[in-house]
Amino acid sequence: MFDPSSRYYSIETVTLATTDSEGRPRLVAYKRRRFVPSSEDATTVVEHQVVQGDRLDNITAHYLGDPTQFWRVCDGNTVLRPEELTEEVGRAIKITLPRL
Repeated sequence: MFDPSSRYYSIETVTLATTDSEGRPRLVAYKRRRFVPSSEDATTVVEHQVVQGDRLDNITAHYLGDPTQFWRVCDGNTVLRPEELTEEVGRAIKITLPRL
């Protein structure tokens, strides 16, 4: 369902038995909720100082080699909205080791 590099890949898939609008039985598959892990115990490898025009996908490509891994940087900084990380010039963004 999800690529192995996705934040949702290791989340358990479960099913819900329900009925559709015509009363027929139906199974709905979904992923359990993903909670953002605490960044308190994360190991910071480097800190990036935000400059004007920085984009999180470019930062992630530079440090992690893959722009689609922006969510790892968000997790390492306990941020839900990725754009928060680059809104403020001068902000230090932690690049942390991935959690296993």
